[in-house]
Amino acid sequence: MPRPSLLFRSPLRLPLALALAATLVTSGCGDDGPSIVVYNAQHEQLLDELAADFTEETGIEVQLRNGKDLEMSAQLVAEGSASPADVFLTENSPAMAQVERAGLFETLAPELTADIPEQYRPTSAAWTGFVARSTVLVYNTDQVDEAELPDSIMELADPAWAGRISFSPTGADFQAIVAAVLDLEGEEATRDWLAGIKANGTVYDGNNVVLQSVDAGESEVGIIYHYYWYRDQQESGEVSDNSELYFFGDSDPGAFVSVSGAGILASSDNKPDAETFIAYLTSEAGQQVLADSYALEYPLNPAVELAPPVKPFGDLQPPPVGVSDLDGETVVELMTEAGFL
Repeated sequence: MPRPSLLFRSPLRLPLALALAATLVTSGCGDDGPSIVVYNAQHEQLLDELAADFTEETGIEVQLRNGKDLEMSAQLVAEGSASPADVFLTENSPAMAQVERAGLFETLAPELTADIPEQYRPTSAAWTGFVARSTVLVYNTDQVDEAELPDSIMELADPAWAGRISFSPTGADFQAIVAAVLDLEGEEATRDWLAGIKANGTVYDGNNVVLQSVDAGESEVGIIYHYYWYRDQQESGEVSDNSELYFFGDSDPGAFVSVSGAGILASSDNKPDAETFIAYLTSEAGQQVLADSYALEYPLNPAVELAPPVKPFGDLQPPPVGVSDLDGETVVELMTEAGFL
């Protein structure tokens, strides 16, 4: 088998370079070469791009098994130590927290996560964030002036917004936003907020449909993540030209930044290769692949930034939410109670 490159395209610090070299020495090639199994709940197209670049750089094949956040975390908990997965990736952090609480993650070595700011990884070092998205309002510019928009996402439950809002509650994206509201405002306030937006809003299946509904004037405002609007602007503007984004500030729950997580399963038989994958994912090289992709999600390594016109990550004002504190189980209970699930 050809010798894989010991360094990613962008230089790694020496400890990571040495860790990668050690991994390549200890990994057996076998007839088909080294490989890892990744349970992936992130965007499939994005991980196809990342996996191809990683394999080109290291010679390690990536077998992706794609699914949804909480479905895959539940599967991992059910499989326990018998899981074939080496790595778990999510769109949002509540699913990571579920697997962490089950004690199924290997503790990550400090050098694997050092490039990611502390607030975007748990203190347990059970996993790390690697990419993020910001909660936003998209609003129809023919129907709403920016000055009319609320200071807080909590205000969307007020009667003044009856019949004016839209959102997609069934996916992991919205459930992560509810988890942030729960963490910041408490259970009773979250219950009241869910009841209020249900009374005021129109439910759609998917954030792209929310974006389309606002652009068409069916809803005045919609709750989405930032990249849906920027991505459509980049591609054609077909469902975003009549709208703009509104970013909440002052650490409001509506300014919540949802983190996609990556962790190694303690039951993995391929830990050295899995560590090489995490090192790549958090490195400048891997993060640049993220930044250059169609996804337009925020890289978490400060050395890499999205190109304009996406609002700079450093300009966001997210609330201080612990990534392991988001309670997915209670969120599901509250959303079921509200009639969303």
